[in-house]
Amino acid sequence: MKKLRVVFCGTPEFSVPTLDILFNHPQIELLKVISMPDRPRDRGMEMKSPEVIEFAKQKKIPYFQTENINKETELLNELKALHLDFVVVLAFAQFLGSDMLSVARLGCFNIHTSLLPKYRGAAPIQYALLNGDNETGVSIQKMVKKMDAGDLVLSHKVSISPTETTGLLYTRLKFQAALSLNDFIQNILSDKVTFTTQDESLVSFAPTLTKELGHLKFETQAVKEVLNLIRALDPWPGTFCFLNGKRLKVLEAEKYHGKIPPGKALNDLGSLAVGCLDGAIRLAMVQLEGKKPCSDRELLNGIKSEIQLT
Repeated sequence: MKKLRVVFCGTPEFSVPTLDILFNHPQIELLKVISMPDRPRDRGMEMKSPEVIEFAKQKKIPYFQTENINKETELLNELKALHLDFVVVLAFAQFLGSDMLSVARLGCFNIHTSLLPKYRGAAPIQYALLNGDNETGVSIQKMVKKMDAGDLVLSHKVSISPTETTGLLYTRLKFQAALSLNDFIQNILSDKVTFTTQDESLVSFAPTLTKELGHLKFETQAVKEVLNLIRALDPWPGTFCFLNGKRLKVLEAEKYHGKIPPGKALNDLGSLAVGCLDGAIRLAMVQLEGKKPCSDRELLNGIKSEIQLT
């Protein structure tokens, strides 16, 4: 049985299920895993390998770590000599230059967590939630030198529930990426791969998020905008405001009945309610700086002064 010769490029835990598919597929010969260098992590700042490298070590797969694959001349020559069928890229955190894009017979294929050409860039999962989309998906595209702009070879839609957070959607898409790759492999094996040019008129972008984006501004933001921000930035970087001058993380919120002036906060029978541009929300789970997460009722029990949220 002929096996397809493949190299995988990826870095975080998100990439591991897809790497696992390649490792266990009976018609794939996984020749090398390429990833970023070890980094200091966690509170102890100990040097740790990326999760895909830990997987490669455990399974005894040859691996290579580099800050910039395009400068690794010896590696590129080695890859060309392997007579690769294709390269799989998922959350690699590096752009591939012309030499790397041409090392395999079929090319390099990137797995992207949006329905391209929508949300090209680093944060497609979060932007789908920020914008209140009802669906997103997984796309596989043949890589070119322009970011996320290559011809599509597979798209799979995934519905989004109204209360879903980035953490939950991340987990679902992590496994859907692996399943989509499996479908793509079957298409290669059965000679059913089709290439569809992306419609440039439909392109949108999902640039890297900043912590400042999480500062809730109730006076100028609508209810839906605030709720979408909270779920899109959960678990990182999180949303926050300031309660009487102290930073208050907002962990969970919901739409609230009643009319409250925009930016005004009050204790409504034990609920921390705040007015937005077009309605009100309840900050149901919060965390005051230096304290543990708690319900709004628990927070309000310890506050005797007037409530000011900014």
